[in-house]
Amino acid sequence: MIDCRMVLAGALIAAATTSASAQHFTAADAAIKNGIAAGIYPGAVLVAGRADTILYARGYGHFTWSTASPTPDPSTTRWDLASLTKILATTSAIAVLVQQHRVDLDAPVAHYLPEFSSGRKSEVTVRMLLNHTSGMPPYAKLWESAHTVAQARATLFLIPLRRAPGSSAEYSDLNAMLAGLIVERITDQPLEQFSESTVFRPLGMLSTRYRPTASDKTSAAPTGRFHGRPVGGVVNDRNAAVLGGVSGHAGVFSTGVDLARFAQAWLRAASGHGDWLKRNTVAEFLTHSATSGTRVLGWDTPLPAGGPTESLYGRCATTSTYGHTGWTGTEIWIDPGQDLFAVLLTNRSFAPTHPAQSFAELKEVRAKVADDVRATLGLCST
Repeated sequence: MIDCRMVLAGALIAAATTSASAQHFTAADAAIKNGIAAGIYPGAVLVAGRADTILYARGYGHFTWSTASPTPDPSTTRWDLASLTKILATTSAIAVLVQQHRVDLDAPVAHYLPEFSSGRKSEVTVRMLLNHTSGMPPYAKLWESAHTVAQARATLFLIPLRRAPGSSAEYSDLNAMLAGLIVERITDQPLEQFSESTVFRPLGMLSTRYRPTASDKTSAAPTGRFHGRPVGGVVNDRNAAVLGGVSGHAGVFSTGVDLARFAQAWLRAASGHGDWLKRNTVAEFLTHSATSGTRVLGWDTPLPAGGPTESLYGRCATTSTYGHTGWTGTEIWIDPGQDLFAVLLTNRSFAPTHPAQSFAELKEVRAKVADDVRATLGLCST
């Protein structure tokens, strides 16, 4: 049976993208093209819109530095989303389970994962995983000692805390890995299966998945090289790779338009007009704790009370803005206060420059594009 919600979402995307030519996003275009000219990334897509429409959708540059390679397309080009996986799959799956009363955010992680209980780990809650106050270190090279999924998971459970649970926020891939395992343990389903059935398909995100097929890979923007040749459609994260390509922190591939559908679902839910998440569920996930800094549940924010003034989402980002970024060069931000979202996807990790350098340069492009999108709509003075 055809899901009417998916048909309607597709129609809205197509109609709105066609009519977007009336908008003049020339400043955002220029900022993205300048990033290509500076060698930060070879290709990109930008999609901006509101809860019920797409205002602008465009591709830039090429898959690789060769001008003979394709120009990315907002609807068909798949991108390795890297850490956007944390909100597309893991956070959203947990939100669904919270709404179904199958997960208690303030329950100990050990209640769901008894293997995670040594020492003060018994004090770590699901909420602490999502807002990065668990005390887990930011990263661990599971792939150095683990050669199977089972070995990688066993190694993850043994990693000690390095801060008191709940004391402060420190962004960590390991938190999302554990949260993804909670989803699997509760549902008795692989994370990729549960996220597809409760997030991707209900929102009409039919090009979004873990582990792209062979045909998917032909439309994937390269994010790395193997023996000097561009590689696309293969997860660019060694921990995700040793975990079989499916993890709570990385592994999802998607398109700009699918991410637009995702952003619109969160916007509609926040206003109480969605049929996926409820308004109170979204409000719970967008609430700061006293020690979480810029972090809410799964998402990041620009300006919480006492937080920094510099924002990944531009100097004009409002306090209702929330978003996330990914190592490969991906970003999404949503602003329910202005009924606005933007998706900027690049393959920064394919840049010839040092990863740290290209990431710092991309940060400036992201902020400029965010402000230019708002300025186009009269919401920012650039």
